[in-house]
Amino acid sequence: MTENRQLCIGLSLSATWMKGDGWRRPDSGVEKMGSIDYYIDLAKIAEKAKLDFLFRADYLYVSPQMLGDSANFGSPDPTMIFAAIARETERIGLVTTISTTFNPPYVVARQLQSLHWLSNGRAGWNIVTSIEGAENFGDFPMPSPEVRYAKAMEFTDVVRKLWESFPNEAIIMDRESGMFSERDKVSSIDHSGEFFSVKGPLTMPAHKSGSIPFFQAGASDTGRNFASTVADAIFAAMPDLESGVELRTDLRKRAKEQGRNPDAIKVLPGLYFFLADTREEANELHKTAHAHLSMERRHASLQSVLGLDLSSFALDHRVTADMLPDPNQPVRSRTHAELLRRYITNNQPTAEEVLARPEVVGSAHWVSVGTVDDVVSDIMERFEAGAIDGFIALPGGSEKSMELFFEKLMPKLVERGLFRSQYTGVTLREHLGIT
Repeated sequence: MTENRQLCIGLSLSATWMKGDGWRRPDSGVEKMGSIDYYIDLAKIAEKAKLDFLFRADYLYVSPQMLGDSANFGSPDPTMIFAAIARETERIGLVTTISTTFNPPYVVARQLQSLHWLSNGRAGWNIVTSIEGAENFGDFPMPSPEVRYAKAMEFTDVVRKLWESFPNEAIIMDRESGMFSERDKVSSIDHSGEFFSVKGPLTMPAHKSGSIPFFQAGASDTGRNFASTVADAIFAAMPDLESGVELRTDLRKRAKEQGRNPDAIKVLPGLYFFLADTREEANELHKTAHAHLSMERRHASLQSVLGLDLSSFALDHRVTADMLPDPNQPVRSRTHAELLRRYITNNQPTAEEVLARPEVVGSAHWVSVGTVDDVVSDIMERFEAGAIDGFIALPGGSEKSMELFFEKLMPKLVERGLFRSQYTGVTLREHLGIT
């Protein structure tokens, strides 16, 4: 049961409704993608609906899939996008994405604290270790997941130390005495670790609202250990209810083992929804969004995600656990690979069903297709089952799908007591319930 809990809801600022051939629709608004005004308008709509935060993923490479028939070109720097949005909004949180694999912690600590100041306490950090892009930062190959997460753990520790090195209380502005700041409250961190050596202190004081919340997206075993240690929220990959219950239960258990309150971590999967006035329309939107993916591309995606080649099998051939490749072989994403492994082991699906999975045609997001009432029921089912604490909205199919989300779905969640009608705080920490 929900026990009077309320959902935590964010909106992805990526134009997910333009995936596939969606950008070709007359009402897609694709021509507006190159203007910051487009994203500012979306931010204002989300704030009007009292959403907790805006979320923006990031890419540090250009893959072939981003070019050609896809309305995609990677990503502008999300922190710069949010710096512009900060001046046009007042309450909604701003969760930017920054990699710990390819950036120095001092620069990141300063960027995030700057966004925190610009937004008056609304910044959030989606911590990623990246899965591709090493060639853009030198001649070294991509580090293993274990190395990337070890580096991320030290990285976040350094960032926190830097934020603490110049506390807000150090600024006193005493005109009478002529003392602007107290020197003894600002100190070097003198960090020397396996990956970083940073003296500090940071060049600016911490914001009075408190530290910046951490989001994290990895759901592999290594990622879960990292998340249970540092994260306030998880952008989780969970294509079905069972995987959601398992992930949330496991993360809460690990958080408790780390000495944390299990309620301190909010599990927020991406909800990729296709909303329409009728189920038939919604199903057509979903079908159209993936129509551009040929069988050849699906087979290539499956090999990239899982290392499994089904190209020689008939579509009705059952895929069983004994057909799965070595779990230790390199794959694009361990999270998606483990989700697919679990699905195949538990269900023995056909090759056609495997090739239609979100991990293959999308990115392992929870997909909900139907009317507003259908999707609300889907949300309530997962919430009451203990699979989610909320979600990050990924509108699919068309701009109308997004409009229905704001105009009809969100009011229904408010009516049912699952979401607030007004903001109760002004910072992201307050929206997330962080004390």
